[in-house]
Amino acid sequence: MAINTRIFAHRGASHYAPENTLPAFQLANEMGASGVELDVQLTKDNIPVIIHDENVRRTTNGVGFVQDYTYDDIKQLDAGSWYNERFANTTIPSLEEFLKWVQTTNMTINLELKTNVINYVHIEAIVNEMIEHFKLEDRTILSSFNPETIRNLSDMNSKIERAWLTQMRIRKVHLLLNDIGAQSIHIKTRLLSSNMLKRILQEKIPYRVYTVNRVKTFKKCEQLQADAIFTDLPDLLK
Repeated sequence: MAINTRIFAHRGASHYAPENTLPAFQLANEMGASGVELDVQLTKDNIPVIIHDENVRRTTNGVGFVQDYTYDDIKQLDAGSWYNERFANTTIPSLEEFLKWVQTTNMTINLELKTNVINYVHIEAIVNEMIEHFKLEDRTILSSFNPETIRNLSDMNSKIERAWLTQMRIRKVHLLLNDIGAQSIHIKTRLLSSNMLKRILQEKIPYRVYTVNRVKTFKKCEQLQADAIFTDLPDLLK
């Protein structure tokens, strides 16, 4: 039986605008996405900013690691021209900027904490406190590939959903999620074996699939009762 599988814009409407920028998030909202996915890292002075890579080179005109920039310095980078000159001088948004904006929408927020490569000390507490400040606990999901990050989050605020990101097949999903303190799982489509899916549905574990950019795959996810899919093309799948 199919369910109403939601559409989350992966790094915003990232096929049409530079990923993880306010124009991409605003466009996703205009396209009717149910939610938006973004990546959070910390600057040298512990300000959470939205960027996927640990190094700024791919998506800005700068070089070096996010953790080596102060917030004031990272805001000087151009995060739009690499995608298209129309977006010249678009900046890397802070998490605070994003949360102020997203308050004006109805979208669900999926924040991925990028701690699987660099161990950003206290990032969990900083992000958690900011979500509480903006009173967005009831429509926020915090996710990470790092089980320790999920464990740290589970000690802070039980109101905020925690999702484990994985690139592996898991035999006993419910036991792993219970162990690390996660309530849901985010997984690639090709990793969903019939046995794993059966256990997920039996245990009523919400699961979301990434990254889906074909209507055929989206329809399959609907049939398999996925809670949501992450896509670069929220308008196509709507």
